[in-house]
Amino acid sequence: MQHIHRRAWLAGAGAILAAPAFAFPDRTIRIISGFNPGGLNDIVSRAMAQALTPVLGQSVVVENRAGAGGGVGAAAAARATPDGHTLFMGIVDTQAINPWAYRNLQYDPERDFAPISLVARFPFAVVAGPSQPRITSFQQLVDAARAAPGRINFASWGVASTSHLAMERINRHFNMDLLHVPFTGQAPAMQGILAGQIDTMAIPAGGADQLVREGRTRALAVIAPGEVPFFPGVPTIRSFGVPLDSGLWKAIYAPARTPAPVVARLNQAVRDAMTAPAFIEVVRQQGALPEPSTPQALAEMQRAERIAWGEVVRAVNAVVE
Repeated sequence: MQHIHRRAWLAGAGAILAAPAFAFPDRTIRIISGFNPGGLNDIVSRAMAQALTPVLGQSVVVENRAGAGGGVGAAAAARATPDGHTLFMGIVDTQAINPWAYRNLQYDPERDFAPISLVARFPFAVVAGPSQPRITSFQQLVDAARAAPGRINFASWGVASTSHLAMERINRHFNMDLLHVPFTGQAPAMQGILAGQIDTMAIPAGGADQLVREGRTRALAVIAPGEVPFFPGVPTIRSFGVPLDSGLWKAIYAPARTPAPVVARLNQAVRDAMTAPAFIEVVRQQGALPEPSTPQALAEMQRAERIAWGEVVRAVNAVVE
């Protein structure tokens, strides 16, 4: 009898040890976006939240924490409990540029995050607004800027953001003297363009599409490997000799030390969410397609991007105190 009880105890103990120490997910999940509502990061984050909800069986909500080139949201996500219930929609700015640009960055993109999956890469369009009605081509922008140094300005969604650094690359290549006017997000910067306060800007192509079709802005060039379907016939910036064809990428992260089984579950869930027709349509409206990856592939891409953008930040001395 004693022998039977001992066997039963051992079997029970083994079952306890084999059982998972947690159930994931067991409550609402939040995706932190480091930028204001209305911009591309917010749009994609909300589409991801909607697509993830049925996949994970829990509500997924978006929390906007804008500031410091996405760094405020990144720092908040990095400090969150590493149990998979807080995610971060990182972009090239937060994960590859900010370490070079911000002297007192409150997080480390590699040390403080567990990569989950790449989401997509988004092309940029260089647009001109109503303040410069005579500028209808990229060459006219170059000519106007050279003719009046410091008189043509451009917006960005923050110092050392991709929108800033892309235009600085163009500025330096053509020996222009464009005046940089930073905003706190993509949506406020676009409002500056539409209000006639800002002359030009590099923005995600999807954000420019409707405005161009309505005649409120004009697409002068695209920053992409090839022609962007929204803007047939609009030349790439590389065709003018500028060695630049990358726009913006977005990816999902969890805080570092998130358990490996949770990371694996999230990777599969994000992959499944990216097959949802509604999510695909949102990304397509921004000029891209979903591009899922493994956590390892995302980590490798991030390291390569960090090196490449570091060279640009140093070249233009885009440092934020």
